[in-house]
Amino acid sequence: MARTKTLIVGCGYLGIRVARLLIERGDRVYGTTRSLGRAIELSRAGIESMVADVLVPESLARLPEVDRVLYCVGFDRSKGVPIRSVYVDGLRHALGHLVDRAGMLVYAGSTGVYGQNDGGWVTEDSPAEPQSESGKACLEAEELIRSNEVEGPLPATILRFSGLYGPGRIMKRDDLLSGKPIAGDPDKFLNLIHIDDAATAAVAALDQGEGKSLYLVSDDRPAPRREFYTLAAEALGGPAPRFEPPEPGSGKAGREESNKRISNALMHAELDFTLKYPDITTGVPAAVTGV
Repeated sequence: MARTKTLIVGCGYLGIRVARLLIERGDRVYGTTRSLGRAIELSRAGIESMVADVLVPESLARLPEVDRVLYCVGFDRSKGVPIRSVYVDGLRHALGHLVDRAGMLVYAGSTGVYGQNDGGWVTEDSPAEPQSESGKACLEAEELIRSNEVEGPLPATILRFSGLYGPGRIMKRDDLLSGKPIAGDPDKFLNLIHIDDAATAAVAALDQGEGKSLYLVSDDRPAPRREFYTLAAEALGGPAPRFEPPEPGSGKAGREESNKRISNALMHAELDFTLKYPDITTGVPAAVTGV
């Protein structure tokens, strides 16, 4: 029986964990990265790695023919490249090479496309009206996938992930340990998903075998910032968190405008998996002690 072949474009924090799950069950996994050193690390993990950059179209010429693709290219602020270039132009380059090499696409998007600020529930049917630059770039990327701009669009499933956290990624970790105040309203909601559950959701979407539109991927309970940062501080052994208003006009002030609760009801109804960490009370301690 032929092994299922999956290509992960952008094999980073999420992609490596998806790859591990697929390899454990015997699938053949390819992964791209921009770094030769990182490619060597991926190869040691059993991934057939290649150096490729979505902003360099010619580097994508060797992408293999596969059954499905997980596209999870992240944004590296340190590179000084505009976020739209990465999320939109890079995706356009990749789709041009993938359209005749893959059976379907799962795209890792973001709940940042929702600009709601009233603390209410958001579902797949809620209007996507992003206020941030990153949210606007994410939505434009989704529209590119759905459009006919790339000849012969792939069947695609879009996963809008809430904030990813887990081992090595605890928001404001250094601030919590040092006692530095956290900018923001402690009573506004955070929508999160532990990286292990995010990876399992991506595998479930890949396993559907066909594009089925859109899912919001989040844990079961949006939590106030105060609760998250208190749990994280306790797990890290730091002092109780303190909060302060963000500086007017700053990027932090812009992010402060969002306040929503992400519903994962459709995810539970249609994607075949169970959350390992239903909320932060189990997820945060696991993130601090995990690898």
